Amino acid sequence: MQKEFTQVSARLDALKDEMVEALKGCIRHNAVGPDNGGPGETAKANLIEGMLRKWGVKDIERIEVPDKRVQSGSRPNLIARLKGKGKRTLWIITHMDVVPAGDLGAWKSDPFDPIVKDGKVIGRGSEDNGQDLVASLFAFKALMDEGVTPQQDLALMFSADEETGSVHGIKQVFAKRPDLFNKNDLVIVPDAPTPDGDMIEVAEKSILWLKVTTLGEQCHGSTPEKGINAHKSAAKYITMVDEALYFKFSKKDDIFIPPVSTFEVTKKENNVPSVNIIPGEDVVYFDNRVLPAYKVDDVLAVYKEMATRVETETGVRFKFEEVQREEAAPPTRPEDEVSRLTETCVKLVYGNKPFFGGIGGGTYAATFRKMGIPAVVWGKGDEVAHQPNEYCHIANLVGDSKVFAAMAMMDLAELEKNAKHPA
Repeated sequence: MQKEFTQVSARLDALKDEMVEALKGCIRHNAVGPDNGGPGETAKANLIEGMLRKWGVKDIERIEVPDKRVQSGSRPNLIARLKGKGKRTLWIITHMDVVPAGDLGAWKSDPFDPIVKDGKVIGRGSEDNGQDLVASLFAFKALMDEGVTPQQDLALMFSADEETGSVHGIKQVFAKRPDLFNKNDLVIVPDAPTPDGDMIEVAEKSILWLKVTTLGEQCHGSTPEKGINAHKSAAKYITMVDEALYFKFSKKDDIFIPPVSTFEVTKKENNVPSVNIIPGEDVVYFDNRVLPAYKVDDVLAVYKEMATRVETETGVRFKFEEVQREEAAPPTRPEDEVSRLTETCVKLVYGNKPFFGGIGGGTYAATFRKMGIPAVVWGKGDEVAHQPNEYCHIANLVGDSKVFAAMAMMDLAELEKNAKHPA
């Protein structure tokens, strides 16, 4: 493999400028999903598919998931394949959608008009998930350019809707095409990067996004006795539920970063338009990331218990809506083949030996793990996803592409032999 990998690696070095332009093109195609007021992924999917066809890729499949909220009427999920020598498939799963820019005043440049500065590409979605989306594309291209047949089939998937629950993305791909994936497949989800690329994520916490509506009675600000202040009761509730959750679910698991469950109040909807109105309705959201040691239903029970207390004390009523819920999947084991393959190739390219850990964020890997297919999450980056002035290092763009190419080229039988009889 070494001679061919040297060829492919050199090709990727030569493609650096083209990779940067491809990433800039992806960023310019605003792919914020409709849940966040955006147009969806269709324009970006068309750009990616156009690149693949220009390169001469024939095996391309597009799985559309209906969604009337976007102009195209559907959300695209794109798959490209390169035939290898073996009977197994290495899947590299990235997502096309991005989160909104947020506070534009915090950006030093237009989030959807990328710039290159100090060896970085700056723009919304540059790290999450543009860096490794483009890296996987160019690993594919470099193998083709050099006429290298990978040891295992290489399949790239560019999916929709990852940022808001994957209802129009990987979940529907599984539902529509259960034949696509095999339990012997190797799955890597490039996400959750670390600055040194030294963590391979093999476990994730359960997720519960909860919408809590507090219902009181609106009145004039000068006569509070005539109403029930939903906002004041919601503030009381937030404090009570925060203390109760962190007290009851306090276990630690050092495989995770952070090693505890987290229960954070996040988004708040507008309530009343004027200062002199006491609100009769208040809506807030909670983002819960729960260690696998606990059940999501037990967490939800605490939310409802605290609600009953506040209802009794203040006279408000509470309504709950589960915006997103994902029970923790069984972890991928460090000794699983995809774990060792990733570890070996990261070490080959970056010279470090990664450790295995878990995160609170949710990725596509959980979906595969629930299907009995081991999957790992890996990337190299400064963890600036969702932040203003998000960026990716161009060196990481090229380096990650080399990791993916190495994974496709690695002889798994040789890998297994080395594991049993290390030098």
